Amino acid sequence: MPPQPEPQPLPPTDAPASRWTWLGWLKRWGISAFSLGLGLATLFVFKRGLPHVSWIVGYLLLLVLLVAAVTELRQPLELSGRRRILGAADYAVQSLYHGLLLFVLPAYWASATLDSPNAVFVACIVAGALVTAVDPWYAAIVHPRRWLNQALLAFSIFAALNVALPLLGIRPILALEGAAALTAVAMMPVFRERGAETWLRAYAMSAVLAMLAMVAVWLGRAAVPPAPLFVARATVARSVTMLEPVEPIGSPIPAQTVAEWGGLAAYTAVYAPAGLQQSIEHVWWKDGRVIGRVPLSPVLGGRKEGFRTYSRKTDLRPPYAGRYRVDVVTASDQLVGRLRFTVTP
Repeated sequence: MPPQPEPQPLPPTDAPASRWTWLGWLKRWGISAFSLGLGLATLFVFKRGLPHVSWIVGYLLLLVLLVAAVTELRQPLELSGRRRILGAADYAVQSLYHGLLLFVLPAYWASATLDSPNAVFVACIVAGALVTAVDPWYAAIVHPRRWLNQALLAFSIFAALNVALPLLGIRPILALEGAAALTAVAMMPVFRERGAETWLRAYAMSAVLAMLAMVAVWLGRAAVPPAPLFVARATVARSVTMLEPVEPIGSPIPAQTVAEWGGLAAYTAVYAPAGLQQSIEHVWWKDGRVIGRVPLSPVLGGRKEGFRTYSRKTDLRPPYAGRYRVDVVTASDQLVGRLRFTVTP
């Protein structure tokens, strides 16, 4: 019987390696892409109904506080080897960071003035939302650094509370101070991580932190947009009648027009949530110098088109030419919005 030919080996292939490479990429970046897409969808929903989603913000805040309480169990879980539970808890915290920051981003974006100091706060929210959306970035930047994780937790809670409290009718400056104090209280379980402190010491630390935080936000209030207040409409006009601008004019404005009109009117419509009452004023600037402050009627929230108000500057003196702006500020000097225009010779 003739000998049978030996079976030939199959040609080499990198299919298994390719499959594992693809799966590794999907594991590393696919979840992040899904998270980012889900976040953008959430952002779309939030933009469609800012005054109607305070319950979502409150729900997320409650979850963050509950997850923070899990720090009490971190050491026992590590000692018992249940690292999967800790990993799931850490991922839940990361997702909550991401959700909170995305929920508040539209409110801050609308309220911020991009050529003012409060734009930095919005940039921090954007950076936090991005780093928590992309798992490899979060794992490399935030997760290994305990202090950064705690800072991100505090920032997320503060930013959400600062938006949620005005939706309940609390004035922005009181919401700012209240958000700072409540954030310090919410951080109390974190101080006890791995049993580092007793509850009494953790309570004392959070009380001290609350006082320091309230002082800090008062001193830095100009750097925080008074969300969810924002200027819905702003224009320069000859005058205002029946709360509508008369002969609105765009920039640049000829100096001759200013002379003929005997001054200019700054018309602004300020959006505020229902139930909120906030005192505001117009601060007139020319070439970087304040030329007048005009207190206005308090904003009454709830109007979809914004609370309409105006100020008229009739004491302008030649030469009229220059760069003007009218800042809409709260009684505590938080910048709500800005109207810019130029008068040419």
